[in-house]
Amino acid sequence: MSEQRDNGIGSGADDTPKTPQTQHGFETLAIHAGQAADESTGAVVPPIHQVSTYKQDGVGGLRGGYEYSRSANPTRTALEENLAALEGGRRGLAFASGLAAEDCLLRTLLTPGDHVVIPDDAYGGTFRLFARVAERWGVQWSVADSSDPAAVRAVLRERTKAVWVETPSNPLLGITDIAAVAEVAHGAGARLVVDNTFASPYLQQPLALGADVVVHSTTKYMGGHSDVVGGALVVADPALGDELAFHQNAMGGIAGPFDSWLVMRGIKTLGVRMDRHGENAARVVQLLTAHPKVTEVFYPGLPTHPGHEIAAKQMRGFGGMVSFRVEGGEEAAVRVCDRAQLFTLGESLGGVESLIEHPGRMTHASAAGSALEVPADLVRLSVGIESADDLLADLTRALG
Repeated sequence: MSEQRDNGIGSGADDTPKTPQTQHGFETLAIHAGQAADESTGAVVPPIHQVSTYKQDGVGGLRGGYEYSRSANPTRTALEENLAALEGGRRGLAFASGLAAEDCLLRTLLTPGDHVVIPDDAYGGTFRLFARVAERWGVQWSVADSSDPAAVRAVLRERTKAVWVETPSNPLLGITDIAAVAEVAHGAGARLVVDNTFASPYLQQPLALGADVVVHSTTKYMGGHSDVVGGALVVADPALGDELAFHQNAMGGIAGPFDSWLVMRGIKTLGVRMDRHGENAARVVQLLTAHPKVTEVFYPGLPTHPGHEIAAKQMRGFGGMVSFRVEGGEEAAVRVCDRAQLFTLGESLGGVESLIEHPGRMTHASAAGSALEVPADLVRLSVGIESADDLLADLTRALG
């Protein structure tokens, strides 16, 4: 493990995971950070340590910092170091799902009576966690348009401990100026949490823009192959990282070794996949904006998007997520989803295959009747990496 520390791309479980000291490019970090060749065999891929407990060198003598795999596992350690490096953070933590990561974060940052600002466009599961779980625990929350820093400032309270944003947001692809909202949050003594799932660290690094915590569903672009469920937190403050690690161990929602290995495998190709996702999405947007049955297209790469300039400033590219509204209302939107063939009808996103869904009836059904309710005529696409011409033909057929 000393070899990993020396080359600047890893550390052991007995140390706080560190960002690389040597400045490497993103694709290099994605392949190497936390993943030095195995010392005993020379294997270039970290082994799956499918183990629950570890032989100790005497009472209290932990070998390499490992004692029990809920507390730490070498495969998970490798992933956590990789996550921290990609986001430019001081500590990464891997969880069983994105919501497990969010739940750990909330219970670390908040106590009953505390207040959180959440965006008016957010993943339905995140809204459900606040409205149906955290609220019963005594956490108060307010909704604000996070694309407007003044709107966020207007709902801050004395006990506001966190401002939560998604950018791009789910499912309307709203853009938040991370640096501006960080200034608002920090001025009130609150932390800024950014869900970076839609962008991935390849396109956007919120910590460098002033965020305190980055949240990921690693199920999505990080894993990239629709074969694993996972979540992650990355933080800039080592002390907060220690607090989160304590709660992660106490609560137990950790990523298993095989799931950690699958996410690491996916991350190795994140850069090249995100490039293709973005290229294909741009082609899809061209089709949709010209189609007579499409009434509105949501994509930050469009010059007409209200957050286009901010997205161009804080993102490397505009990503592979596209949403649009169709003429004819909810039933017409559902018919588009049903007619698509190459675009698979399904929840989730970020895989190599293209997906289509109706947010109002699927991923965001929990937000119905709330300030986060989505338009009934909305269709959301996760544009995959297939041949773009095939995707365009499928959408043309589905739109009728």
